[in-house]
Amino acid sequence: MKEDIELIDVNMDETDKGVKAAKVQPDRTQAHTAGRKPIRKNSEPSGKTSSKKTKKKNKVLNIVGKVCLCMVTFLVVTFVGAYMTLWTICHGPSKAARDLFVSTILETGQMKFLASWYFDEDEILAITNRNGMVRNEENVNPDLIEIPTAGEDDGSTEFDINGMEIVEISGRSFFAKMLIINDPARVKLSTIYPWSDFNKSKYGETLEQLVQRGNYAAGINGGEYYSEGNWGGIPKGLVVCGGEIQYNSPQAGDVMVGFTEDNILMIMDIGSMSVEQVQALVAENKIRDAVSFKDIDDGDNNHFTKLIINGTATELSGNGSGANPRTAIGQRADGTVLMLVTDGRGAAGHLGATAQDLISIMQEYGAVNAANLDGGSSSAMYYNGAYEMTSVTLYYSTSSWRLPTAFVVEEREE
Repeated sequence: MKEDIELIDVNMDETDKGVKAAKVQPDRTQAHTAGRKPIRKNSEPSGKTSSKKTKKKNKVLNIVGKVCLCMVTFLVVTFVGAYMTLWTICHGPSKAARDLFVSTILETGQMKFLASWYFDEDEILAITNRNGMVRNEENVNPDLIEIPTAGEDDGSTEFDINGMEIVEISGRSFFAKMLIINDPARVKLSTIYPWSDFNKSKYGETLEQLVQRGNYAAGINGGEYYSEGNWGGIPKGLVVCGGEIQYNSPQAGDVMVGFTEDNILMIMDIGSMSVEQVQALVAENKIRDAVSFKDIDDGDNNHFTKLIINGTATELSGNGSGANPRTAIGQRADGTVLMLVTDGRGAAGHLGATAQDLISIMQEYGAVNAANLDGGSSSAMYYNGAYEMTSVTLYYSTSSWRLPTAFVVEEREE
């Protein structure tokens, strides 16, 4: 019994020793890591991070896709809406609206193709034949213009220091400004000559730049030119500057508009002439500054130049023309020059001026002779350091298109 008790005590002692040994034995793991910085574990597994990036990328692509879809939908709806609106105009009950649309579109430089969307060639020609200007075969009689000697003034107009006045004109479908110049000798032509080649090595200039080429106070855009892409580096038809022929390539329907050495506005047909015949005409009539525009309605183009010749207005048929921004020039019996520019094509809600509008305004202001010049997006007027009328093209609404020519007005010498 005693031996059993001793055996138990011995066992207990061994157990106690083991417990004590366990208590005093150092933690090998702690000893191994002692002196090292704790290692931070990733809050998320790498698989989850990659998945999150993919979701974010997909979300961005989804947003971009929705934006693109909205834009495409908007463009399609806009195009279809515009097409259907024009279809209604062209094939609706209003014959006048249809004819006005076709006449207007054919006068533009870049949008003529729209007419062919709705009508074939014969239909277009039929519309232009019944809505145009009757061919005016008359040329200016210079004897009807009597220019006073320098310094004479009837006092009926309050001119500025440079002998000019600006008048505002409001029409049914346009707003316009008339620049009145009392001395025709100060009306000149400014050009970018020498011209560009057809590789576009040179561009035209804004009206402001053409005015600033010399001692000029004002100006309006001039004759017809190659306007594609707002290039303006080469004119069309005829250009005479300071008595020198700078461009001579007459085309069907061309009409010369310019001033003689005697300061008389001449409006003459040159479309059927050869280069040599144009040279002879310029020399014979002592033309000092001139450009050209067109009288033509061949189904592809619908342009007009002659408004009033020798006091008689050109006869109109139907609407006479479309409605567009316009530039026109005229002369009174006393030599006073009238420069007119109108807005249109949606500018300020205005459609533009018609041939009849131009004739009526020129008659009201006493023009004996008057001509329409290149218009549309090219129409602009510059006066005393600022634009009075800018291009109706939105992108150039603070200036003008690039032009090769401009009628300008010299400042008076003090």
